[in-house]
Amino acid sequence: MTDDVISGLNRRNLLKLTTVAGLAAGVGLVAKSGAFADEGLSLKGKRIGISATGTDHFFDLQAYNAQIDEVKKLGGEPIAVDAGRNDGKLVSQLQTLIAQKPDAIVQLLGTLSVIDPWLKKARDAGIPVLTIDVGSNNSLNNATSDNWGIGKDLALQLVSDIGGEGNIVVFNGFYGVTPCAIRYDQLVNVTKYFPKIKIIQPELRDVIPNTVQDAFTQITAILNKYPEKGSIKAIWSAWDIPQLGATQALAAAGRTEIKTYGVDGSPEVLQLIADPNSPAAADVAQQPAELGRIAIRNVARHLAGQTLPRETYVPALLANKANVAEVSKKLGIG
Repeated sequence: MTDDVISGLNRRNLLKLTTVAGLAAGVGLVAKSGAFADEGLSLKGKRIGISATGTDHFFDLQAYNAQIDEVKKLGGEPIAVDAGRNDGKLVSQLQTLIAQKPDAIVQLLGTLSVIDPWLKKARDAGIPVLTIDVGSNNSLNNATSDNWGIGKDLALQLVSDIGGEGNIVVFNGFYGVTPCAIRYDQLVNVTKYFPKIKIIQPELRDVIPNTVQDAFTQITAILNKYPEKGSIKAIWSAWDIPQLGATQALAAAGRTEIKTYGVDGSPEVLQLIADPNSPAAADVAQQPAELGRIAIRNVARHLAGQTLPRETYVPALLANKANVAEVSKKLGIG
C-alpha cells in the first residue's frame, strides 16, 4: 500500500481492521494440509450424507468431490446429493437425507434462511451436522476460509490499487450466504476510512445461473452510464464468477483501466490476473478440495469422540499481478 493511502488510515483504525479479522483465529482451528493424516481416522461402517447446493462452480465441485473421495478413503459410504442451484431441490434432498438417518450430514454452502430449518431438523433427529462455508448454529463445525481476513485483504488491495479514491461498482446479490456477507461487510468496513471512495448505487445483484453473461450485461450497462475514463475505478464481487463476466465486459468495451476483484481462485480468473493486459487485478484463492477433506476428517474426529472447534479455517491466498504465478503453483493450477 502506498504512503498516500496509508495516511488516510491512522494507526488506531488500522489496528481495528486487522483485529476484526484476527478474532476469527480465537474461535477455531487453523488447518494445515495433512494435519490429521497421522490420527488414524476411520469412517468404517459409517454412512455420511453430503449435500451440495450446486456443483457448477470450480469451488463447489472441488469441495464436493473431495468429500466423496475422503469418505471412501476413510472406509465410509458417501451419500452424495447435488441440488443444482435449486432451493426447492435443496430442501427436498435434505429431507431425504434426514429420512435415511446417516451417521452425519455435511452441508456445502447454501442460503442460511433456506437450509437452517432443515439442519436443525437433522440435529433434532440426532444426526450430527457439519458444514462448509455455512454459518449455522446447528452445525457442530464449519470448515471455511477466514472470510474476515479474505474480505479485509481484498478490500485493502483494491484501495491500494486505486489510490484510495474513486467510484467502485459492487455486486451484492448473495448477502444471505454467510461468506459473501462477511466479505461485503469487510469491504464496507475498510472503505469507510477512505471518504473519497464511493460505492455506486444501486449495487448490482449477481445471479445464478448464467452468472457470467448476466455480469457482462450489467457491467456493459454501467459503462454506458459512466462513459468517461476514470469515472469508475474498480469492480468488486464476493466471488469470482461475476468478476469473470465483468472482466470480459471491460475488455469488450475497451475500458481496461478499470480493475476487477473477486474471491475463490477459479483457474480461468487466475489466468486473467496473470495476463498483464487484463483488468483482472486480484482474486483471493481458496482451497476448496482441502476444505472438503477437512470437513470429512472432522466428521471422523467427532464420531471418534473428539471435541471439535466451532470453525476450522483453511488458509486462503491473495493472488495479484505480482504473485499470481506463485499462487497458481501452490494451488496446483497450471
